[in-house]
Amino acid sequence: MLVVAHGGGYLPAYSGRIDHAASARPDCCEHIREMPTTYLKRLHFDTMVFTHEQLEYLVQRYGADHVLMGTDYPYDMGEIDPIGFIEGSSNLDDTQRRLVLGGNAARLLGIQPARV
Repeated sequence: MLVVAHGGGYLPAYSGRIDHAASARPDCCEHIREMPTTYLKRLHFDTMVFTHEQLEYLVQRYGADHVLMGTDYPYDMGEIDPIGFIEGSSNLDDTQRRLVLGGNAARLLGIQPARV
């Protein structure tokens, strides 16, 4: 399991480009057996993206089960209200919100999620 910070940076939004590059430059992919996006879909992404559109893109493209709440704590550039940010996303349903807000972290860590 690998969780990448800042919503994966540019990689999730450039998935088409990395697959194109792999096709155009097969010499860059001598040590992988599948297209790069196949491996990208195995990653988990945090929610430190600051826009609902990007959060919703991650959930739509990679699945709610691959997105975890991030805070950037204790740094001053972090999301002030990370729970409110996720809850404020109108295109996520309750099941997706529960996964992102802690269900995925609990699953990946092998612990029982808190009962609310």
